[in-house]
Amino acid sequence: MWRKLFPLLIPCLILSFESSSAQESKSKKIVRIGVTQSFSHPDLDEDIKGFEKALSEEGFKGGGNVTYHRQNAKNERTLAKTIAKKFIDLKLDLIHSIATLTSQAVVNDIHHIPIVFSSVTDPVGAELVPQKSHSGSKSGTNVTGVSDRWPTSIQFEMQTRFFSKAKKWGIIYNPGDPQSLDHIKELREVSRKCRVGLVEVTISSSSETSQATQFLAGKVHAIHIPFDRTALFGFEGIAKACNEKKIPLFVGETSYVSRGALAAYGLDYFHIGYSAGKKAAQILGGERPGNIPWESGKKVILVISEKAAKDQGVIISPEFLKKADRIIRE
Repeated sequence: MWRKLFPLLIPCLILSFESSSAQESKSKKIVRIGVTQSFSHPDLDEDIKGFEKALSEEGFKGGGNVTYHRQNAKNERTLAKTIAKKFIDLKLDLIHSIATLTSQAVVNDIHHIPIVFSSVTDPVGAELVPQKSHSGSKSGTNVTGVSDRWPTSIQFEMQTRFFSKAKKWGIIYNPGDPQSLDHIKELREVSRKCRVGLVEVTISSSSETSQATQFLAGKVHAIHIPFDRTALFGFEGIAKACNEKKIPLFVGETSYVSRGALAAYGLDYFHIGYSAGKKAAQILGGERPGNIPWESGKKVILVISEKAAKDQGVIISPEFLKKADRIIRE
């Protein structure tokens, strides 16, 4: 009986051994990931932590079967391009590019290594993905990732619930900034949905922010600062005027709460990195990056400043204090 079965068992044993060896070889393979960060910032540091956490959950652990080659371009375009060239020589398995500067550098120069970008505000405008592409679509190239474009509609809807007494909202922006206009259009639409009015003030320089805020005093119940680089650059002038005129001030990025905003529903940058890390794990598992849709971050966190509330004459509802992910007291 055994003599008859033995010849049949040998091929099975060989196949089992080969399969086991292949799995063992895969587990021993060191994955090389290049990380190129545009500049140092706490939000981008959270992005990196989320990315590595997601990969670790999928079995790709730094210090184990993953080696990270970390670089920082220090907001210098020339250095970003140098890093991209260095990554070509390293023969990496994947690149994680963080923010626009370094993402553009690697996407422009590298076409044979999978690239996962994160914390890029406008992937289409930055030419990381095809021009007619949109969040949720596939690039068809070696690129995918997660954008940190402000989810304006979600943010504004939440702010109107937070401060439901406000029926007129002021906004300050530079009409010369194309990215800003995209957010303003969205704000107009969501304000109609929320049945609140918008009073718009335009500026051309960050030095005009204080004057613009003074103009809104008595005309609005609250001010929301949209994604507008000119207004954000002059944010201190807005905050000071809001404190003087007792106008509640809201913004779409949590870092501005410590600089004078009453509250912000801002993107969770750990989650942006985490979502990008999940895409990276799919790629390392054999999926083509061009078949994985790029997307915009959706998860927001609430940060409240009790100090700004006092300065701006606002009593914060206990309900929202309980919902806050972080409270700045002084």
